[in-house]
Amino acid sequence: MRRSLVHGLATLLLLVSTEAGSARIPIGSESGRTPSRLGKNNDLPQTSRTNARKSFQVGTASWYGAQYDGKTTASGEPFDMYALTAAHLTLPLGSLVRVTNLSNGKTVTLRVNDRGPFVNGRIIDVSYHAARVLNFVKTGAQLVRLDFEDAPPGKVRIVPKRLPFGAITR
Repeated sequence: MRRSLVHGLATLLLLVSTEAGSARIPIGSESGRTPSRLGKNNDLPQTSRTNARKSFQVGTASWYGAQYDGKTTASGEPFDMYALTAAHLTLPLGSLVRVTNLSNGKTVTLRVNDRGPFVNGRIIDVSYHAARVLNFVKTGAQLVRLDFEDAPPGKVRIVPKRLPFGAITR
């Protein structure tokens, strides 16, 4: 009797731990198949959580600007350092993500149009303008929370190139 009770509890524990691990979203890997990984940057742990309604990621963000301005992004559009865009390793291109600076509470919603960051321990690269809004241009990197919004499956939203002020379109 005691042996069957222990066996039942062990089976239940195994089932619960398997289900808990399957709800994570990938933070990123070369194959894209790992359920999650913990990276460290400046001794700040990287975490992610997801459930049926909300999914989020906490980790370090950095920004990129002038050296990439005008270069083609993964979505095919030119990078605009003054647009509210971001680079993420695994989110679908065109996805919207709300980024919150955890040190000051400032928040901005960005459109994922590129892949990156390619520095270990970072979870997102934001445009120069987004870093200004979030107030971390001077520090270069910041602990942030990403709240994911849903993008239509298989759809990539591409915003046309900005026209100069006063330009006439037909």
